[in-house]
Amino acid sequence: MANPAPRRPLVYHWVEMRAKMRLMGFNAAAVKPLNEDAAAELGAELLGEATVFVVAGGCLVLEYWRHQAHHRRKETARRAAWSAMRDEVDHLALALAALHDQVRAAPQQRALEELQVQMREVRAQLCARDPPSAPQAKPKE
Repeated sequence: MANPAPRRPLVYHWVEMRAKMRLMGFNAAAVKPLNEDAAAELGAELLGEATVFVVAGGCLVLEYWRHQAHHRRKETARRAAWSAMRDEVDHLALALAALHDQVRAAPQQRALEELQVQMREVRAQLCARDPPSAPQAKPKE
């Protein structure tokens, strides 16, 4: 059985020439076959073009995968930063609520302290008006 590899350039030439002739409006029935040297050269050219095409396609696929991996890493980092920021905001909201409660309690504490100061002042004034009386002797009966 003959190797079909040498026929491939011939088939490629035949299909290419028929397509070109039809596009130009000529009769594509008679396509002159290539000689062996021209077929070998066309086969080498096809092999070189196929190699370049496969390498370029592989580079495109690898670049696409690399870009997707970079995009996934970037998205993961963005989500982690967003989550950390949300946690920080929640923590700050709790701290704000605690400070708000302290501020509400502060006037009551301040009012209590003011009342205590006023009570001390009133006691001091009462003590100044009515000095403690000397102990009185008990009447003898």
